[in-house]
Amino acid sequence: MKFVYKAKDKQGNTQSGVVLAVDKNKAEVLLLENGLAVFSLEEQAENLLEKYNPFGKSVSNKDLVLFSRQLATLISARVPIIQALRILQEQVSSKYLLSIIGDLITTVENGDSLSNSLSKHENVFGNVYVSMVMSGEMSGSLDKSLIYLADQLEKNYALQGKVKSALTYPIFVLSALVIIGLLMFKFVLPNLTSVLEEQGGSLPPISLALIAFTKFFNKFWWLVLMLIAGAILAARFYIRTTAGRYVWDKMKIHFPIIGDIFKKIYLARFSTNLGTLVIGGIPIIKSLQIVAEIINNVVYRDIILEAVTQIQAGKSISEGLSGHTEFPSIVTQMVKVGEQTAQLDDIMGKLGNFYSQEVDTKVATLTTLLEPIIMIILGIGVGVLVAGILMPIYNLASTAG
Repeated sequence: MKFVYKAKDKQGNTQSGVVLAVDKNKAEVLLLENGLAVFSLEEQAENLLEKYNPFGKSVSNKDLVLFSRQLATLISARVPIIQALRILQEQVSSKYLLSIIGDLITTVENGDSLSNSLSKHENVFGNVYVSMVMSGEMSGSLDKSLIYLADQLEKNYALQGKVKSALTYPIFVLSALVIIGLLMFKFVLPNLTSVLEEQGGSLPPISLALIAFTKFFNKFWWLVLMLIAGAILAARFYIRTTAGRYVWDKMKIHFPIIGDIFKKIYLARFSTNLGTLVIGGIPIIKSLQIVAEIINNVVYRDIILEAVTQIQAGKSISEGLSGHTEFPSIVTQMVKVGEQTAQLDDIMGKLGNFYSQEVDTKVATLTTLLEPIIMIILGIGVGVLVAGILMPIYNLASTAG
């Protein structure tokens, strides 16, 4: 709960602000502990706009990294968790993260552990984060767990950034081409096709097709736009179903060119997160179950969960993963080596770095290939326009001359 206070400090100066506490009595105690004599303390009314606002309810990876590093620094300096969280409140700029820290303070003050408090905000921190913090609490090395998490978050952020930057340019160009094409069919081509129709005579099939579509689009443009929007919405709805999600995730790893990138991204996530959890002392069954959920692909999730069942029946991790083309032999062999040498965490870390570098290489290659591909698409579009409209007009002008 939030309380608005007015108080006097030891020098007699009046101060005002907001304090987070379980109840009014606890808020007053907290202010007294900070050397403030309270003379006004009222509960702050809840802001309904902030409560129901669907936007802004997310924490950026950058903010989460800073939160983890700063909290680790404070804990390593032997600052109590509640005091450390209160210090972080003054450093955070994100309103949503600020409210989360306030909730963490309240739940920890009520006697809950930090890991349990974080688990109430799973949409922000995730299973790996909560599990690593829990492991750090149990082993007395919470600061080391938080530093390791910050390192991993930075690596994941860098990987996502490279993939997004590689895909942003072609998506923007292709979207612009579609919009320009629709505007041409609406405002430019009707005038050109009318010239051809007025001249009469026989026209090539491509010209007749362009004339027919231009007439249709000029009259029913709203229907075309509705069909495009409907197709996009239907596809999004289908992907959200169980069957649709499976089909979409399977398609992603079999797409030409980019399918191999997706595979390497999932393998990097599998290796890095499994290594992180094993280092944190999380049991292997629990680690694999967590990784299966956060890998964000149902095909890989089902394979990992099937491997968990086989491990519970007495098989090794490498045996559970072998036989699936989604997991190359290098992965199963490395896992086998890690199991035999009791260095699974180290092997998984190296494997994660290897696939992260592979993704970097593939993304760089993709960026290089996309430019000529886009030029070819532009060339085809211009060629169709020239062959279907401009050449017949030129021939008619030459004949008339």
